[in-house]
Amino acid sequence: MKLTRKLNLMIAGAALPLAACSHAEGSQSVASAPAPAAEAAAPAKAKNVILFIGDGMGISTITAARIYAGQKQGQSGEEYVLPFETFDNVALVKTYNTNAQVPDSAGTATAMHSGQKTKIGVLGVGPAVVRGDCASGLANPLPLLGEEVKQRGLALGIVSTARITHATPASVYARSADRGWEADAAIPEDQRGKGCDDIATQLINSDWEVALGGGLAAFFGKDNGGRRLEGDADLPAGWAARTGGTYVTDRDALAAAPMDKPVLGLFDASHMDYMADADRDASEPTLTEMTQQAIARLKSDPDGYYLMVESGRIDHGHHAGRAGFALEETVEFANAIQYAIENTDPEETLILVTADHSHVFTIAGYPRRGNDILGLVVPPADGGEEVAEAAKAEDGKPYTTLGYGNGPGSIANLAERPIPETGINARQQSAIPTGSETHGGEDVALYAQGPGADAARGVIEQDVIYDIIRNAYGWE
Repeated sequence: MKLTRKLNLMIAGAALPLAACSHAEGSQSVASAPAPAAEAAAPAKAKNVILFIGDGMGISTITAARIYAGQKQGQSGEEYVLPFETFDNVALVKTYNTNAQVPDSAGTATAMHSGQKTKIGVLGVGPAVVRGDCASGLANPLPLLGEEVKQRGLALGIVSTARITHATPASVYARSADRGWEADAAIPEDQRGKGCDDIATQLINSDWEVALGGGLAAFFGKDNGGRRLEGDADLPAGWAARTGGTYVTDRDALAAAPMDKPVLGLFDASHMDYMADADRDASEPTLTEMTQQAIARLKSDPDGYYLMVESGRIDHGHHAGRAGFALEETVEFANAIQYAIENTDPEETLILVTADHSHVFTIAGYPRRGNDILGLVVPPADGGEEVAEAAKAEDGKPYTTLGYGNGPGSIANLAERPIPETGINARQQSAIPTGSETHGGEDVALYAQGPGADAARGVIEQDVIYDIIRNAYGWE
């Protein structure tokens, strides 16, 4: 199957041969020797690749974010266009894990960064792994794109608003039989000492130029962080001593860090603050600012670079059942993509925008054009009686346009259902009561621009994104 996919990619990127010419039957003229066919131009290769991953950014999230972004600018919203929606090359991506119809971020991100689908909850190891078993993880390693990037002499950058040891960013550089082994204290006692490093240690021991995100607790000992097996451990200090790099914890220090040295930025003990959080720490850089810093630092490498940028908190907003938080994160994600579009050369940089998975997030009712996307369903004036009646639930109460199939906002008991909240801070109602809203299993979109972008077409397996990246670089 893998070979077939690679051949299909090669065929998709190759020029079709010219059809042979012949004289009509019965012609008396003498055919001259055919002229040599002109050689097909070699496909353009990418010097740089940027993979933008909107964690949990399914199709319904893109649609709602489009409307939300337009309404923030005073438009009705539906006609608005997000920056990546201008890309000519689009595909649908199948996201399942090898053992799960509805996936998690570890299995999906591993597919994109190793070229192999795997089990839910594991990083950089193959589907034969037993989750949580160190020896099994060591016995089933997969290739990591981040390692190959460095082996081939390119610069490497990893950016996320989640913990830098969280599943999606970790898929670039780490192998782990359990995505939860972010710090040494998270590895179960019966699995310690068997040769499996925690994810924070793997980051510190890896080679890269830029790593920016949250999660500093996993890098320090019990006195200042979340490590328990090394006392007052200080992993960033050891990394700085080994590489000559700079460790920073706020936006000003990041901006002041030397441009010709590696930089490690950890801006929060856990995930970085939501953009919509009223108490957001102003010292934390935005995703756009981190993307700006990463591109500025990576572009000086004459051999090119690979940059992965994740908007991790889209996913977290959805899990909390707070659509407004998720959409605000998506708008900031779009801002970061716009910066990359404007500050890279489309002739040498492949930009890919996708999601690892979707969510059980819906846009429902028959709201009128321009209706507040975070508000209650208000039907169009001339929509007819049936449409007007659909603006109320069977309990006679209104509902919001946005909602969830499951989650903490359950309305399982209709007799006690309150009037739903609206606005940026609202928790949307859900059908099934769960402590955290879950991922969805439908396909996600892949948008592509730049050298090799024409391979993003049709319906593809998620691990083909790895092939698209390697083919764009021109690697065998």
